[in-house]
Amino acid sequence: MSASASPTRKIAAIGAVLALIVAVIAIGVAVGKAVEGKRDDAAPAVTGTGSPEAAASAQPEEDAGQQRMYEEYAKLTSRRVAGDPLAIGKKDAPVVLVEYADYQCSFCGRFTRETQPELVKKFVDAGTLRIEFRNFTIYGADSERAARASWAAGQQGRFWQLHDELYAKTRKGDALAEEKLVEMARTSGVPDLDKFRTDLKSADAEKALKKDQDEGYQLGVQSTPSFLVNGRPIAGAQPTGIFEQVVKEAAATAAKKTEGAAK
Repeated sequence: MSASASPTRKIAAIGAVLALIVAVIAIGVAVGKAVEGKRDDAAPAVTGTGSPEAAASAQPEEDAGQQRMYEEYAKLTSRRVAGDPLAIGKKDAPVVLVEYADYQCSFCGRFTRETQPELVKKFVDAGTLRIEFRNFTIYGADSERAARASWAAGQQGRFWQLHDELYAKTRKGDALAEEKLVEMARTSGVPDLDKFRTDLKSADAEKALKKDQDEGYQLGVQSTPSFLVNGRPIAGAQPTGIFEQVVKEAAATAAKKTEGAAK
């Protein structure tokens, strides 16, 4: 996303609209969060967000106005930066999924463990989908430290390895202390741990985290995980089938647009 004032104002202007779209399904996410706080990962299903009916943004036929709005969100949030260590998939993939997540969020971990591998296998590897991760911390200093650690691992080309290690199980509080993060970085194959420590505490890490957070807040993101698929919002760890459906629809829309431009 451009750092210029104009795109920032545009995001802020449309953020309230996006917040209204997400609000309907955010109620289900809030219920899920309450359950998460009490039962954490012991819950076998996602309360509130686990049914297709709750995925309001993933169900109705979108009119032309909504589609134009989604396209605007996509332009403003899909960075498509070559070599971005926090992204996977082709820079010019027709569909971009942007994820806003916190490393202490167990539903974020569920998405990483259960849904993301399927999306990678079916869509990323086929060149259809690009996934761009945003550190959107909502649980305080421990989450911020983990977010900076993931960014630091990315400086050595090991972001996704540490990302998956952090989400291999729910980790909270002291489990995300600096020494624990260094050990996870070692397990994840980060080659220079001294550099990792330095990068973790650097101003550049803080700046990168703030950029992601500011983007999420301006869009009206209120909970984690939250997603945009070519600008179309999905809140919560929806079933894998919901994501597959939305990616397919986004790919079909992109293909029609390309065909129309070629005529």
